[in-house]
Amino acid sequence: MNNIVARGVPRLGIVLVNWNRWEDTIECLESIFRSSIPVRVVVVDNGSTNESLAKIAAWASGDIEAAAVSPAMTRFSAPPIPKPLGCVALSAAQAPEVDPGSAMLTLIDGGGNLGFAAGNNLGLRHLLRDPSLDYFWLLNNDTVIETGAANALVMRMDATHRVGMCGTVVRYYHRPNEIQALNGSRFSALSGASQGIGRGQPITMPFDPAKVARETDFVLGASLGVSRRFIEVVGLMEESYFLYFEEIDWAYRNNDRFEIAFAHGAIVYHKEGHSIGSSATAGQRSPTAEYYLMRSRLAFVKRRQPLLLPVHWGISIAMIGRRLMRRQPEKAKVMTKALFGRPF
Repeated sequence: MNNIVARGVPRLGIVLVNWNRWEDTIECLESIFRSSIPVRVVVVDNGSTNESLAKIAAWASGDIEAAAVSPAMTRFSAPPIPKPLGCVALSAAQAPEVDPGSAMLTLIDGGGNLGFAAGNNLGLRHLLRDPSLDYFWLLNNDTVIETGAANALVMRMDATHRVGMCGTVVRYYHRPNEIQALNGSRFSALSGASQGIGRGQPITMPFDPAKVARETDFVLGASLGVSRRFIEVVGLMEESYFLYFEEIDWAYRNNDRFEIAFAHGAIVYHKEGHSIGSSATAGQRSPTAEYYLMRSRLAFVKRRQPLLLPVHWGISIAMIGRRLMRRQPEKAKVMTKALFGRPF
């Protein structure tokens, strides 16, 4: 795989949010800087306690090498790209006020755990100061991307000015022949449940990209592209969720003003929920994930579909009951806290 860093004026800015997973982040960065087009990258650190920013800076200087978690993914990080990379470090206060300049990589110290939405918004505010950037790609830091993924995303979003949000093909990192999601998910406001399009199907199974785009209610937050114009009109992500439902709320606020597109040529591999134990399968979620998923679902319904709030209270009580039946008292306890708006 190519390990030459593309040069030129970037049109795509990429935001990664890191929380105590610098090893994932530098593996992700190795894959990003192999892209066939120039990109500008921001890493926002959400109050890590393991010297993550220093480790990432050391990687950019060439003092630390990334290592693939899976041998099958070694091609995304080896041989390493040439170092050092141009790298700038900023505080959360500086980020929205300082122009990116010529730095390929900016490290922002968030000063605490801001949550997924606020962390991404901080990175976006910094990147928006660069007028050359037309598009922004929010990537989970536990992903790696194919060399042509960034270009495929830009080309799809270039196709029509109506495109405001755009997703990609997301495969499982540890099962690269299996789809996690094609673009995103369908969403039911009545149940609060989402269904990943193509989830679990083999990569050899054909799909219609246009049909996938039409069926997408929201783009998967692990790989979410947005246009500058979309942000100017719709705004940044709602920060009060802290974790989960941010991308659903963003798509809901769009209210069909912009098209949701699908860059089917952009392929991303996702480790899925490394930081907090999140998973689409309820039995595999950590108590932390269960808490924030319930809290954010109720907050979304209260904000966007208040008439459905009694329905969701009933659903929530039933979910807590199921955790008790499965002998998962810790999950039931934190979900009850979420139901009554109590802190974790």
